Amino acid sequence: MEGDNATNVTTFILLGFSDLPVLLQATIFMFLLSAYVFTLLGNGLIIFVVSMDSQLHTPMYFFLRNLSFMELCFTSVTVPKVLVDFLSRERSISFMGCAVQMYFFFTIGVSECVFLLVMAFDRYVAICYPLRYVTIMNQRLCYQLTSGSWLVGSLVSLGQTIFIFILPFCGSNHIAHFFCDIPPLLYLACVNTFINELSVFIACILGAVVPFVFIICSYIKIMSSILLISSVEGRHKAFSTCASHLVSVILFYGTAMFVHLRLGMQPSAGRDRLVALFYCIVIPAVNPLIYSLRNSDMKASLKKLTISTNMKIQQSKNVYL
Repeated sequence: MEGDNATNVTTFILLGFSDLPVLLQATIFMFLLSAYVFTLLGNGLIIFVVSMDSQLHTPMYFFLRNLSFMELCFTSVTVPKVLVDFLSRERSISFMGCAVQMYFFFTIGVSECVFLLVMAFDRYVAICYPLRYVTIMNQRLCYQLTSGSWLVGSLVSLGQTIFIFILPFCGSNHIAHFFCDIPPLLYLACVNTFINELSVFIACILGAVVPFVFIICSYIKIMSSILLISSVEGRHKAFSTCASHLVSVILFYGTAMFVHLRLGMQPSAGRDRLVALFYCIVIPAVNPLIYSLRNSDMKASLKKLTISTNMKIQQSKNVYL
């Protein structure tokens, strides 16, 4: 389309699920609300338990606490706006608001991709070099790895956001999605977006595929080390510490790469919304269950804190009486 046909877009309309029947929209709203509350409670509980129990002040739980914080932020970037849009006839978002939402969404998304690699490295050192684990995974390195994950995510996201929002938009300003995602926005651009799509593809390769390959390589080494453990109980304990993380890796990386490794493909509103619901809502809500139900230390700490809280409540009642 010619450049002089472009319009100065100041707002976008997030169509979301408006094309669906009212009853189905109500069902999706209740699902989103329930999943968001569960995400806040579940991840918030993990952050609280790890922070309060000194026995969990280890690198593995330090990383788990940071992952829970990422999940809280990741969900909160999109879901509150979606819930408000369900209750409002106006589903608009300003041009700058759309850019800000995209920036934070991809900052956290890319940071989590890198951070899952950091967690895999932690498990690799713990199982393959147990005697040197405390020395290698010291507090300084843990903070550096965490900060590095956020830095990589913010830099990649900043470049992609600027590269997309300098494009001219024309015609319809209706985004066929429930948040400002890259594929539906590129579809609204007036110019050929092949360079942008290539940029997103390369960013996804560097930010998701490369870490995923390193994670798989580390787990190959981890599994070979676990098989060398003589006792069945030792092998089971070593494997259980890795299983939860491996499940999260498969779920998160699988959906992220499915959405953004599609160079030249037209966006599909129905498919993209379904996949986005999975990695925006379902995975952050399920992760607390994955990491807590299979983790004996977390269950023991939660039980201990519950008993302690009940005792304090009972003591305060007795003092009052």
